[in-house]
Amino acid sequence: MTNFILHTENLSKFFYDPVEFQVLKNINIGISKGEFVSIIGSSGSGKSTLLYVLSTLDTDYQGKIFLENEDLALKTKDELADIRNAKMGFVFQFHYLLTDFTVLQNVMLPALKLGKYSYEEIEFRALQKLELLGLKDHATKKTNKLSGGQQQLVAIARALINDPIILFGDEPTGNLDSKNTDVVFNIFKELKEELHQTILVVTHDLEFAKKTDRTIKLRDGEVVNEL
Repeated sequence: MTNFILHTENLSKFFYDPVEFQVLKNINIGISKGEFVSIIGSSGSGKSTLLYVLSTLDTDYQGKIFLENEDLALKTKDELADIRNAKMGFVFQFHYLLTDFTVLQNVMLPALKLGKYSYEEIEFRALQKLELLGLKDHATKKTNKLSGGQQQLVAIARALINDPIILFGDEPTGNLDSKNTDVVFNIFKELKEELHQTILVVTHDLEFAKKTDRTIKLRDGEVVNEL
């Protein structure tokens, strides 16, 4: 048993097409509650693959991944889908918002899928998340009426709606200018400091990474440094 929210034991992954290639090599890392951790590495180092495996979006791996000391390899596909929806939040480089829906409706979607609360409770919780991110006044707008930075904040609110134990980000500022990158970083920092949110982000932005609690550097599928 460990105190890590998420940890791995000798995590490896292979690609087989067009030829066999080991993209992750015996990864042993642990993420503690309330940590804001970044994963860096050059293109092809395996950082995005690692994030997708850790978040169970990719289940073809060797070794072990534990979430709250539960071995995720022992879960069925349906159980993993439930875990992702209830315990994980996701923010990607592109926000993947539904443009025909309002801001509020987009944020509510994962909670409606989870089915843990009534519609009224979900709406209330979604408005709380939007208020936290300074977007409550935009709740009834269609998402395509917002700026790129605002759309990414809506995506963060959506990722938080089910109160995940860990928030994953795959290049969450990769499509933003420097001003909006700072806004997103400060939101993550506030979530960590005030809500003790655990955050794991893959980024190519070294300035962003330097400001996180800890940086895990990958090279050729191996952890070569933790700062």
